[in-house]
Amino acid sequence: MTVLLVLFFFVTFLAIDYVRTRHAFEHPVLQVAPAKHDAVAPRLQPAVVGGFAVPENLRYHPGHTWALSESPNLVRVGMDDFASKLTGTIENITLPQRGQWIRQGQKMCTLYRDDVAVDMVSPIEGTVAEINQALMSDPKLALRDPYGEGWLVTVQSPDAKTSFKNLLGGALARWWTEESASRLQHRMPMPMAMGALAQDGGVAINDVANQIPGQDWLSLAKEFFLS
Repeated sequence: MTVLLVLFFFVTFLAIDYVRTRHAFEHPVLQVAPAKHDAVAPRLQPAVVGGFAVPENLRYHPGHTWALSESPNLVRVGMDDFASKLTGTIENITLPQRGQWIRQGQKMCTLYRDDVAVDMVSPIEGTVAEINQALMSDPKLALRDPYGEGWLVTVQSPDAKTSFKNLLGGALARWWTEESASRLQHRMPMPMAMGALAQDGGVAINDVANQIPGQDWLSLAKEFFLS
């Protein structure tokens, strides 16, 4: 039921964003460039939302994985900061094989924490072109640097453009992260939640999972990772 509710809100926001974008194109406005002395730098969107980093150049799957287009058909994939902090620590990670076909929204890899396994879904559809070999010897790299050296796989996607249309970016990605942070905070024991998830632009602690007792973590991970 939770997954269905989350997907309902996701589809609703996509529809709102589509209507707003369409309306903007149907009613173009002639803009006059401001004089030089009036020019101001564009306002940058916050890099941290609800305590979690949300880089603007990426697109996000609701299961908390990201995709970055490196060429028209080559896409780099990883887990987002929310997923890394919710996982906290891992002993091992199982990645797909090169040449394996993975589907958007279906299992891509498996994380192992305290001998408990949880799957993460792929944000993109296509054939695995490369896996991050560094994770074989140091799986925690995916948590320490999820947007950099901790990437998971690259995917040769013959229809990447269509896959990207199903992902979140910009305001929708920030809203989704904020909503995820709020849901997580309400599911954590008090007063642990206030200390684990930073407020007012602060950063969440690295091992949020350490604040969640027993098997509750597995239930939460499956819920947020849509697995």
